Amino acid sequence: MFRFRAGGQDRPRPAPGERRDPVDEVPRVWRLAVYGFQHVLAFYAGAVVMPLLVAEGVGLEGEDVGTLINASLIACGISTIVQAVGFPGVGIRLPIVQGSSTTAVPSLVSVGLAAGGAQAGLPTVFGAVVAAGLALFVIAPLFSKLVRFFPPVVTGTILAVVGITLLAVAARQVGGGNAGAEDFGSPAHLGLAAVSLAVIVLLYKLSRGFLATVAILVGLAVGTTVAAFAGRTDFSKISDASWVGMAAPLHYGAPRWDTMAVLSLMLVMIIISIESIGQFFAVGRIVDRKVDGQDVVKALRADGLATAAAGVLNSFPTTVYSQNIGLIRLTRVKSRWVVAASGVIMLLLGLMPKVGAAIAAMPASVLGGATLVLFSTIAVVGVQILHQADLADQRNTILVAASIGIGFLPTAYPQFAEQMPGRQLHVLFESGIILGTLSAVLLNLFFHHLRLPGRNEKVPKPVDDPGDCMQHEARVAETP
Repeated sequence: MFRFRAGGQDRPRPAPGERRDPVDEVPRVWRLAVYGFQHVLAFYAGAVVMPLLVAEGVGLEGEDVGTLINASLIACGISTIVQAVGFPGVGIRLPIVQGSSTTAVPSLVSVGLAAGGAQAGLPTVFGAVVAAGLALFVIAPLFSKLVRFFPPVVTGTILAVVGITLLAVAARQVGGGNAGAEDFGSPAHLGLAAVSLAVIVLLYKLSRGFLATVAILVGLAVGTTVAAFAGRTDFSKISDASWVGMAAPLHYGAPRWDTMAVLSLMLVMIIISIESIGQFFAVGRIVDRKVDGQDVVKALRADGLATAAAGVLNSFPTTVYSQNIGLIRLTRVKSRWVVAASGVIMLLLGLMPKVGAAIAAMPASVLGGATLVLFSTIAVVGVQILHQADLADQRNTILVAASIGIGFLPTAYPQFAEQMPGRQLHVLFESGIILGTLSAVLLNLFFHHLRLPGRNEKVPKPVDDPGDCMQHEARVAETP
């Protein structure tokens, strides 16, 4: 009997008339298109928010913003196809949608500003993205051994720090984007943010179905429409953009190597990978497909390869999008080919510069109303994971408290970074996410893995199956 690979496991081909495994089932073309487009709608808002945040953070304007948005869609489409379709040794072959990771935003902005800001800083940014992606591809097999150093108390703390840090970015957007502007925080900006936020809240209140999955996108659309009627948007650049085209690979110049920037992005990739592992197990449970350590390795290799390709294509690291996992659970459509179709649609949208130009015209305050929800959700997920940790243990309480406090320092007072000697330390102390993550990992090693002389402390036994450590994240990720 011939056999084929699916999700890293050998499964027999179905006999004539026998129903194919739902994960490998190929729906009719019209269903592929409809279900695939539904995934794109659930994914789209988050995918375009990330390049907007980076562009704003490093000081890009106009056509460059649209270029990053289109590049992000192309990179996300490619990474989704690689993950869902799979190639020898790469890709988990499950219905997983990949999108640009907001976790990387603070580090990317810090690296870009340290390298000169705007277009001058992008070669360093993309150089770090390419290097970090290739590093993840190489070290992916080590993650089965590293997982035990990232228990719920560490991963939950990291996500909480990420959410809290990003809220500062959301607050700046709510005020209008430019804190130095005379009208920053004006009633007009706050009103537009309130419109997009109110629409999102109402849709989650009134809808439990498809509308709830696209609440962010609808909120952004309504907010932008209101801003247009109020004369607070500029759509003039949409007509200047072409219908079809894309920026050339390495559009902003050859990737530039910067050791501190690469280390910063590698740490971000480790954080993203730890987040993703829980999502892989969640999808496996939803589609009734066992995910093992080898599947995780293949999935992380796809993440690394896709991230390296994204850097070449003028884009940023990708990660699993949990909202699409919720959509799978809601619709019960488990086919990985539906997700692959959504990747093709993303790719086609990325080849339409007018799409990027239209999104770039969105007012920052409208975006702020949506990112308040998006970024706060990251912190909430961190709290959910922390519920799986033993916070009655005072060592864990101190770990969480110290790490959140340390991670908050650059958010409250960026001046700390300015006092650091050398650019490397300057970049390190600009990112609350990096500081909070380092604190959580090192304190976990100190409290739970370091044996002190003269004390009978038990060092945790290595875990053979990474799934055992990640079931808490799988449960969180399964929630629509």
